[in-house]
Amino acid sequence: MDLTQGTFEEKQARSKKMMLWFAMISMFMMFGGLTSAYIVSKERPDWLNDFAIPNAFYISTIAILISSVTFHLAKNAIQKGLHQITTIYLLVTLGLGLVFVFSQFAGFSEIIESGYHFTGKGSTVTTSFLYIVTVTHLVHVLAGILVLLVVIYNHFKQKYKQGQTLGLELGAMFWHFLDFLWVYLFLFLYFFR
Repeated sequence: MDLTQGTFEEKQARSKKMMLWFAMISMFMMFGGLTSAYIVSKERPDWLNDFAIPNAFYISTIAILISSVTFHLAKNAIQKGLHQITTIYLLVTLGLGLVFVFSQFAGFSEIIESGYHFTGKGSTVTTSFLYIVTVTHLVHVLAGILVLLVVIYNHFKQKYKQGQTLGLELGAMFWHFLDFLWVYLFLFLYFFR
């Protein structure tokens, strides 16, 4: 590979990472707006002050935290040329991502079983906000799972190896962002009930 080709690929990699950063910052700003609206609405007289976070949300938090670690380990493994270990870590990350999604739905079921609804006659402002915030994050996690599936597919096609890990790095950046975002939302919902 000549020097100009290497320079072009480096510039392209930097621009892709910068575009991802802009996308993640804009997503975080959207959630910042939602959590600001939550704080303002908390002053309403019909706000539920005794609302408890579903137990399943604790499980989903643990799952996404561990998945972020396994994705990081996958990135490290491919950079060392450990193809099989990378495969294991990527598949474990996918499994934990699915555990997160299923735990979110289990949490929604817990809320409904407690007599709270997200929309309609039995809903409250509190549960509607909770629904909007968590479902919006869940949509982003589903996008993250699609990204992870593309990373896994490309990994099986042997597109990643030492020195050529851009797609995996971008996928890991987005996944870590989703992890950070959920922890932010979970702590926010925990402390600002």
